[in-house]
Amino acid sequence: MDSASLKYAKQMDSKDVLHKYREEFYLLPQIYMDGNSLGLLSKRAEKTLLDSLQDWKELGIEGWTKGRQPWYYFSEKLGSLLAPLVGASAEEVMVTGSTTVNLHQLAATFYQPSGKKTKILADELTFPSDLYALQSQLSLKGFNPETHLVCVKSRDGRFLNEEDIIEAMTDDIALIVLPTILYRSGQILDMKRLTEEAHRRGILIGFDGCHSVGAIPHSFSDWDVDFAYWCNYKHLNGGPGSVGGLFVNKKHFGKKAGLAGWFGSRKDKQFDMEHTLTQAPDAGAYQIGTPHVLSIAPILGSLEMFNEAGIEAIRQKSLQLTQYLMELIDIELSDYHFYIGSPREDAQRGGHISLEHKEAARICKSLKEFGIVPDFRAPNIIRLAPVALYSTFEEVWKVVQILKDIMKEKHYEKFPNEREVVA
Repeated sequence: MDSASLKYAKQMDSKDVLHKYREEFYLLPQIYMDGNSLGLLSKRAEKTLLDSLQDWKELGIEGWTKGRQPWYYFSEKLGSLLAPLVGASAEEVMVTGSTTVNLHQLAATFYQPSGKKTKILADELTFPSDLYALQSQLSLKGFNPETHLVCVKSRDGRFLNEEDIIEAMTDDIALIVLPTILYRSGQILDMKRLTEEAHRRGILIGFDGCHSVGAIPHSFSDWDVDFAYWCNYKHLNGGPGSVGGLFVNKKHFGKKAGLAGWFGSRKDKQFDMEHTLTQAPDAGAYQIGTPHVLSIAPILGSLEMFNEAGIEAIRQKSLQLTQYLMELIDIELSDYHFYIGSPREDAQRGGHISLEHKEAARICKSLKEFGIVPDFRAPNIIRLAPVALYSTFEEVWKVVQILKDIMKEKHYEKFPNEREVVA
C-alpha cells in the first residue's frame, strides 16, 4: 500500500496498541504537534489535581498526612512512579524543584573543584538555562565562566560528535553536564558510553533529561550516571510549570547537599525543628523547600498511565510516528527546500522532528492558521512532535498535506518572518 495515502495512515492507526489512550486526553480542535514543549491535559491528571484540591477543601492542614495522597509524602510517591521511566530505584528519584533549580542543587553538590580539576564541561547546543546555571555556579566558586565553562562545539550546528565530547574530557574538567537529547535536533547522546569515558578519567557526569524522560527508555542506574534532572511538563504531561524531577545515583547517598533546605530532612526528624539538618538518606536529601502540591498533583495521574502503557511501547510508537513523518516529508515536500535536521537512525532520534526552512517563522504562523500547533526555534526550525499517547498517523498525514498546500500557495508570505514573544 502507498505509504503516502490516507488509507495507509488509517491502517496504521487501526494497528496501534496505544490508541485507547487518546481518549484519556482533552484534545484540542487543532492538530497538536507541540507535546515536546507542553503535553496535553489527561483526564487522570485532572482527577489527581482535583483530589488534592478536594483534600485542601475538606481537610485543611490535615491534607499533609490524611489526604487521598498525603502531601507530606507526595514527592516520594511520585519518585517511585518515575523510577521505572528513568531506569532507577525508587530511592534514587525525587519529584521536586524545577529544571534549573535542580541543576543548581546538583551542580552545587557535585561541582567540587580541587587541584587542577576546576572546569565544567558542557556543549554549545544545550538549552541556555543550563549554561546560565553553570556560569552562576562557577562564579559562586570564584572562577571566571569565560575560561572555566568549556563548551564542546558542534561541527554542523545540529549535532554533537561524541568523539569531540570525549576529547574535551581533559585533566582540568571536574564536572560534565550534557543533554540526553538535544532540544533542537532531537539527537540522542550515548549516555552509557559518555558516562564510562567520564568515569575512566575521574570526572563526575550528569544529564539534562528534559527532552527524553517520558519519550525514551533510560537506564540511569545501570549506566552509573552520577545525577540527572528534568521537567515533567513535556512528554510526561504534568502541566504548565509542573514540578521537575531529579536522579542521584545511590553510590552518592550521604553526600551533603550543596543547597540545604528543610524538605531535605529525614522525614521523621523534619518537625523536630532542630538547627542542625539531619539529611534524608536518599535522593530526598536534595529537595530544598516545601513541594508545590497543586503543581505536582497532576503528575500522579499521568505517571500511573505511563506505567500502565509501558515506556517501551511508547517509544516504539513514537519512532513509528516520527519515521512516518520523515517519509511523508521526503515524498511530499521535496520541491520546497525543507531539510530534516534530526537523525534518521532510530537509536539516535528522540521524540520530535526538526524541520529546517529559511521561512520557518512564517510557516509556523501559517500552520497555526490552518489548525496545526507546531513549535518554532530560531532561526529556522519547525519542531513537530507527534506524541505516542494521543497523536495519530492520520494527523501526521494531514500535517504534511497542509504543509504542502501552504508551500504550494505561498500562504506563509502573508506573515512576517519573525518569532512571536513566546516561540
